Amino acid sequence: MTIPESPIIQIERRKAIAFIISALILALAIGGGLVQVGSGFASRSDNGIVVTGSARTEAIADNAVWTLSVSLSRPSVSDAVAKVGNDVAAVTKYLADGGIPAEALTLGPVSTYGQEEWVNGNSTGRILNYRASRDVTVRTKDVELVSKLSQGIGSILQSGVSVNNYGPQYYISTLAELRPQLLEEAMKDAKIRAEAITKAVGGSVGAVTSVKSGVFQVTTPDSTMTSDGGAYDTTTIKKTVTSTVSVTFTVKN
Repeated sequence: MTIPESPIIQIERRKAIAFIISALILALAIGGGLVQVGSGFASRSDNGIVVTGSARTEAIADNAVWTLSVSLSRPSVSDAVAKVGNDVAAVTKYLADGGIPAEALTLGPVSTYGQEEWVNGNSTGRILNYRASRDVTVRTKDVELVSKLSQGIGSILQSGVSVNNYGPQYYISTLAELRPQLLEEAMKDAKIRAEAITKAVGGSVGAVTSVKSGVFQVTTPDSTMTSDGGAYDTTTIKKTVTSTVSVTFTVKN
């Protein structure tokens, strides 16, 4: 005589059957997915694969632009202009004594304006004082000298000269020459990556069907800064120049 199963045994049996069915469904789904992946790669290989290649190199700035702005306020226009003239003379002397030749200096025009009195957001029409300013700009290829002088500018500040120092800007004049070299290296990198990808799935790289050059990034060494329009850092003498290319290759099975 068959002994009827208890309710607990029946529940456990149903769970076991449900688990087995779920496992079979999952296995079939995975198998079908792999087939779809394979057929998807084959269809995409007709149009090729798109790979991004990159290349970078270290560069040294060889041009410096350094603007020093003398700016101050005095009770009268004449006093403000006279004091600006004296301070500009002190700045140019500091630069000349430091080794900057006269032809590397450019003096901007003197600008003045009256600073009005405002009460509760309204001008009273009264002039409190007059502000005058003038820029002294250094343009030279001696970037190391500019760096040294910019670090020592505090000496004339201590003497009472009112000068604003926003720091030199350093540029690379050979960037146009670096571009073709970096693009070539970026293309080689793109091909190496494409070969690694296709080899992993049993294919091989074919011909190049299109190439799109990305923007160049000029950054501080070891920086991860990027910009869609291209970055150009001017704060350091040593720089890293990076280029990218997007390359479409055909794929052979």
